[in-house]
Amino acid sequence: MSIYAVEYVYDADSAQIRDEHRPAHREWLAGLLEEGRVLASGPFKDGAGALLIFTAEDEIDLSSLLMKDPFAAVGAISGMKTTEWQPVIGPFAHLV
Repeated sequence: MSIYAVEYVYDADSAQIRDEHRPAHREWLAGLLEEGRVLASGPFKDGAGALLIFTAEDEIDLSSLLMKDPFAAVGAISGMKTTEWQPVIGPFAHLV
């Protein structure tokens, strides 16, 4: 299992659609947290995006998972960057 940092980018004009679908998005994340697939997530204070930390077998597994995000299904994410991450200090270091 690998750890991935995922950065979502939001357009300012997607605020309404994100507000509408945020409960489903957070419910999806909460389920993944229970499964150990999400380690942390949260929006940037400026509203321009979010950082999510996932566990996944590989990038194909991660991509499949991200496609199920309710925000992705309604086009609320305008950009995304995924990077495999190797924490060496902190609460996630023991996972790799």
